[in-house]
Amino acid sequence: MTMHTADGPNDPYDPYARQGGPYVPADPPTVQLGRIPAQFDQAGYPPPPPQPPARPVPQPRASEEQEPPKPADRPAASTGRNGLIMALGSLASRALGFVRSAVIVAALTTGPAGEAFNVANSLPNIVYMMLIGGVLASVFVPELVHAMQTHRDGGQAYTDRLLTLCGVILVVLTLGAWLFAPQIVDLYSEFDGVQHELAVTFARYCLPQIFFYGVFTLLGQVLNARDRFGAMMWTPVLNNVVAIGVFGGYLAMGHHARAAEEVSSGDALLLGLGSTLGIVVQAAALLPSLRSAGFRYRPRFDWRGAGLTRPLRAAGWALALVAATQLSFAVITSLSTGVGTAAAQAHIPGGRGFSAYNNAYALFVVPQGVITVSLVTALLPGMARAATAGDYRKIGEDLSGVLRSSAAMVVTAAVLFFALAPQIAMAAYGYGARAGVHDDAMVIASLLMAFAIGLPAFCAQYGLARGFYAMGDARTPFWLTLVSTGTNAALCWVAYEVLPLQDKVIGMAVAHTVAATLSVLVTGVALGRRLAKGAPPAAAPAPEADADPDSTMVLRTDAFAPGANATVDLGVRRARRGSGLEGFRLVTLHLGLVLACLPGALAGHWLAGRFGEGLFGSLAGLAAGSLAVLLSLFVLARPLGVGASVAPFARKLRIPYPTPAPAGGGRHRR
Repeated sequence: MTMHTADGPNDPYDPYARQGGPYVPADPPTVQLGRIPAQFDQAGYPPPPPQPPARPVPQPRASEEQEPPKPADRPAASTGRNGLIMALGSLASRALGFVRSAVIVAALTTGPAGEAFNVANSLPNIVYMMLIGGVLASVFVPELVHAMQTHRDGGQAYTDRLLTLCGVILVVLTLGAWLFAPQIVDLYSEFDGVQHELAVTFARYCLPQIFFYGVFTLLGQVLNARDRFGAMMWTPVLNNVVAIGVFGGYLAMGHHARAAEEVSSGDALLLGLGSTLGIVVQAAALLPSLRSAGFRYRPRFDWRGAGLTRPLRAAGWALALVAATQLSFAVITSLSTGVGTAAAQAHIPGGRGFSAYNNAYALFVVPQGVITVSLVTALLPGMARAATAGDYRKIGEDLSGVLRSSAAMVVTAAVLFFALAPQIAMAAYGYGARAGVHDDAMVIASLLMAFAIGLPAFCAQYGLARGFYAMGDARTPFWLTLVSTGTNAALCWVAYEVLPLQDKVIGMAVAHTVAATLSVLVTGVALGRRLAKGAPPAAAPAPEADADPDSTMVLRTDAFAPGANATVDLGVRRARRGSGLEGFRLVTLHLGLVLACLPGALAGHWLAGRFGEGLFGSLAGLAAGSLAVLLSLFVLARPLGVGASVAPFARKLRIPYPTPAPAGGGRHRR
C-alpha cells in the first residue's frame, strides 16, 4: 500500500508548487518521513554515520545586519508574461532601429563614408551584442539569484561588490580601446588614406560606448535577477530616438556624404558623439526601475574574501568567448571591407561589402532578439533555481518547452525572409534619392536569403547555450563557440578565395548558416549528455580563502544521503532520468512547420512580385506575401501534426485557432 501524506498543489515540499506554477507530480507518490527521535531507536541497529562538521555561519557585518532575511523561495513571475513584455520592447526597439539604419544610410550611404562609420560604430556594438546576447547576462544572473537565495541581506552586499569590480574593469577596457583605436580599426578593416583617418576619428567618438553598454548590461542583470525584465528591453528605444534625431538633424542641415572626403571634422564630431549620447541615455534610463525594485547601489571595494572568485572565473571564460567571437568578426569585417572596396573599383552595381553584410545581419537577428532572447532571458532565473535545487532535468524540459512554443514564430520568420527578401530589403533600406538604392537593397536581399536558412538553428543554439550558464558552467560554451566561430571564419576565407567578386560577400552569409547548423548540433549533444548525468553529488564545503562571508546556508541536493533529514531534504525530489530536451521531437517539429509554410511561401513569392520593385510596391507585396504564408501555416499545421506549436502563435496574433487535444485524450495513467 502507498501512503499519501503531502502530495498535491499545496505540497510544502514541492519546489514547483512553491514557485507558483501549476502542480505537476514529479514522480509517483512517495512517503514523507521525518527523522526518528533518539528515544525510539531500536536496539541492534548500527548508529547513523557521523555528519561532517557544519560550516560556521559568520556574524553579519555592521552594514548588513539591519537587512531583514528574505525568503529563498518566492513565487516566480510568469515566464510567458515576462517574455511578452520583453518581446514588445524588443520589437519596438528593432522597429526604430530600422528607421535609424535607414536614416544613417540616407545620410552616409553604403559607400566609403558609410563603411567607415559602420566599422567604427560596430566596434562597441559587437561587444554590446555579445554582452546583452547572453554572455555576462547568463553568467551573472545565476550568481545573483543564488546570492539572493542564500545571503541574509538578499545579496545586496554581494551585488554591490560585483558591480563595483566590473565597473573598474570596464573603465580600464574602455580607456585601452580608446588609446589603441587606430590598431583596432586596422584589425577590423582594410581602409587606407582619408577613409582610414575618418574611421579612426569615428572610433575615438564611439569607443566610449563600451563603458556605457557594460553599465547598461550589468544593471539590467540586477533587474533580471529580481524578475524585472521590461526596462532592459524598452530603454534601447531611447537610444534609437536619440540617434534618429542626430542623423535626421544632419540631413535637415542639408548634409549627406558618400566619399570619405565629404565628411568634415564637425560632421564626424556630431555623428560620433551623437551616437554615444544615445547609449548614455539608454543606461541612465534604468535607474528609475532599479529604485522601484528597491535596489540602492553603494560602491564597495572590499573584494578580498567576498566570494567573487566563482563569478569572475566564469566571467573570464565569458570574456574569452567574446575574444574568440571578436577574432571571427575581425576576419569577416576585414574580408568584407576588402570585397566592398574591390567591387566599387570594378564598378559592380550595389554595395557588396561590410555595410551590406551588416545591414542584412541586422534584419536576420530580429526574430532571435524579439522571440528567443526574450523568452530565454525570462526563463534563466527559473533555470538557475532548478540548478541550485539539483533538478537538471527541469532545465532541459524548460528549454525544450520554450523551443517548441517559439518554433512556429521562428520558422515563419525564416520562410518570410527567404521568400520575400527583396520586398523586406526594400522596405527596410530602399530610401533616399541617390542612384543605386535598388541595387544596394537587392544585394542585402541575397544576403538575407542566405542567412535565413540558418535562422532556426541560430535561435535554438542561443537557447541551448543558456542551459550551461544556468548550471554555472561558462567553460563549455567557450569551447562550443570556438567550433562555431572557427567554422564561420574558415568558410568565409574559402568563400573569399573561391567565389567571383560579386558573390564573395554572399558566400560569407552562407558560411554563417553552415556554422550555425553545426553549432546547434554540437551544443545539443553536449547539453543533452550533461543534463542526463544529473547534478553532481553534494559534498561538505571545504574552507576556502575566498569563501563568501555573507553566505548563511548551503542548499542541499543529496536528499537521500545516509543520515539526511528527510523532513527537510525531501523538498528536492528524487533525480529523474534523461535530459528532457527531446531533440528528435524538436527537429521533426521544425520540419513539419517548414512544410506547412512552403505552399504559402511559393504563392507569396509569386504574388509579391506582381506589385513591382519600387518601395511602395515592395510594401504592398510584403503584406500580401506574408498573409499567404500565414494562411498556409494555419491551414496545414493541424493535418501535419504541428498545431500545438502554432496555437500560441495564433493567440499572439489574436487569431481564433483551436488548441489540439493532448495525446491520449487527456487521460493519465495512475
